[in-house]
Amino acid sequence: MELVLLLCAVSLLHSCEAQESSAVTPVFVQKGEDVLLNVTIADVREEDTVTWRFNKTVNLVRFLPGNLGTKVSDDYSGRIEFLVKYSVKLKNLQEADSGVYTAVVSGDKEKQITEYKITVQDPVSPVKLSVDSVSNSSDWCNLTVSCRAQDSHINSTFRCDTHTHTCSQEGGERSQVTPSAADLHVYLSNGYIICNHSNQVSCTKDIKIIENVCPRHAVHEPSTNAISVGAGIGIGISLFLLCVAAAAAAAAAFRYQNTGQYERKHMENTVYEVPQVGPTTLPQSPTVEVIGLSPTSTYCLVGPHTGSVDSSTTRGTTLPESLYAQVDKPARSLNK
Repeated sequence: MELVLLLCAVSLLHSCEAQESSAVTPVFVQKGEDVLLNVTIADVREEDTVTWRFNKTVNLVRFLPGNLGTKVSDDYSGRIEFLVKYSVKLKNLQEADSGVYTAVVSGDKEKQITEYKITVQDPVSPVKLSVDSVSNSSDWCNLTVSCRAQDSHINSTFRCDTHTHTCSQEGGERSQVTPSAADLHVYLSNGYIICNHSNQVSCTKDIKIIENVCPRHAVHEPSTNAISVGAGIGIGISLFLLCVAAAAAAAAAFRYQNTGQYERKHMENTVYEVPQVGPTTLPQSPTVEVIGLSPTSTYCLVGPHTGSVDSSTTRGTTLPESLYAQVDKPARSLNK
């Protein structure tokens, strides 16, 4: 029975410790930067004192009861900036400032209301990615790289296939925690080998393009810009051809219009031979010998008959007012 009670007590103690640890807020701060220590409470009485402590023992600042002001520890003089009620800013943190910061209300009894776990870190050192070796064949390309930081380094091998145009990292991504608690990581992403050195407050990278190391084995991915440029060129050519076709059609229409106007004007300006009024009696044409000449047709207007008419001949006959007769124009006589 006593053993059971002991086990229950241990279990309850662990549960309380777990609840207390879960209330801690982890904060990472780069060396030389500031940190905000915020408090949000509504049940602090005027006679209570609120104190910020470092590692449970060192008092940073105390807010005295009854609006009597604040009292800053000598070790933190000039490093505390007061914000809203009970919240402060601690300036210029160094590695020695890493630890647990708690806000405690002291009255009839002491009660912890806020807790932060502050970790101060240096920025990570620059990183260097270098290619140690490259081996090629018609089917593949192998390369080995080194990812180096100030206090650590890792190696990794990559293999690219000619036929599938894909690359892979042997053994998968490589990473390790450096002595300065930073992460050193080398991996493959979209045709790039990336060496990453980071912690919670800073990050540095170095990158190699696989295509520059293994030109024939690089992963070929279509470029959006190239597609856009090609589409733009195609559209431009199509528009140019349409403009040329439209210009040719306009020129043809203009030429056709001018030709039609010319033909109409030509027809309107053509003058045909005006018939001449000749005598009512036709002269006898001399008989001539015509060689190689064809007669030219002439129209002669014959008016109404003005002479005497035999009544016996014309009785019952209506004479036309006018008639046309075709006569042959005498040809020029040639001297024999």
